[in-house]
Amino acid sequence: MIRVNRQGEVWVFAEQEDGSLHDVALELCGKARDLADRLGVKLGVVLAGQGVCRLAGRLISYGADHVYVVEHDRLASYQTGPYARVLCHLIRKYEPQIVLYGATSLGRDLAPRVASEMRAGMTADCTDLEIQDVVDPRTGQLHEKLMLQIRPAFGGNIVATIVNYDQWPQMATVREGVMPLKEPQDGRPGKVIRESVELDETLLALRLIERHVEPRKVNLKAARVIVAGGGGVGSKEDFQLIHELAGAIGGAVGASRAAVDSGFIGKEHQVGQTGTTVRPALYIAAGISGAVQHRAGMEESAKIIAINTDPEAPIFSVAHYGIVGDLKKVIPMMVKAIKEKR
Repeated sequence: MIRVNRQGEVWVFAEQEDGSLHDVALELCGKARDLADRLGVKLGVVLAGQGVCRLAGRLISYGADHVYVVEHDRLASYQTGPYARVLCHLIRKYEPQIVLYGATSLGRDLAPRVASEMRAGMTADCTDLEIQDVVDPRTGQLHEKLMLQIRPAFGGNIVATIVNYDQWPQMATVREGVMPLKEPQDGRPGKVIRESVELDETLLALRLIERHVEPRKVNLKAARVIVAGGGGVGSKEDFQLIHELAGAIGGAVGASRAAVDSGFIGKEHQVGQTGTTVRPALYIAAGISGAVQHRAGMEESAKIIAINTDPEAPIFSVAHYGIVGDLKKVIPMMVKAIKEKR
């Protein structure tokens, strides 16, 4: 644990792979920029890897004031030991008050290791972050401008607000897609700070012999139109209707957890609290009841069309347009109309 430094920076760990920044790193820069401004401190970004310094300029354009760059051959491929050593070394040296990570497979591996080493608290899978004055119920002491770490709990049935009063830095992992990606500001001033961290062989638990990368099948976050099917579709065969409508309008195929758990489609298509958070221009929900877990991942879509046989389905509470009817009849009519218009 490091001492409480209320003038410490807000930090983001910039996840990258093969020299390409992960989208969640840029999303976090936007949110961290807001937090840093609220606290009146600088925004720092930690960028570790091999040959990654060229990415620093992009991070600065997305809001970073300082980019701490650590380059080393042993950081070429991610392993927990070397990356945790880098983070812990820099945290001890610069004493940030907040450190944020993306809730990716890498972030979920790295953040707990760093938090344990630093004796700091950490909240996983946050969907929002705020700065607020908080009274410690244990002591009655007022703490000014602490970070509120907000995340769903108990299967999404409640929203928990978690506060770290004295185990600093305050740390959290944040889900992909929940923070809007802000526009970059080209020419924005910022400082690149090169750091050197000793990384010995004992930190490498594994030796990479061969690497295979499976291409991404669907990119829901980048899709402007999404057609999503739920458990109400009925079967894997009937889910083909969702594919047909998506193909007719040039959209991506999404799904609710119920559809994924039923084996209608792969998990990479899942939208919602335990899937991908999306904000497309158009979201069509067919056979989706609209449980809070699913709505949390798509309710910020610009336009939402819901198709459901139940007029009382919760999905209609967030839909801009609702169609009460059997999707097996409605979707073929929609596909026919779209093709005829073309």
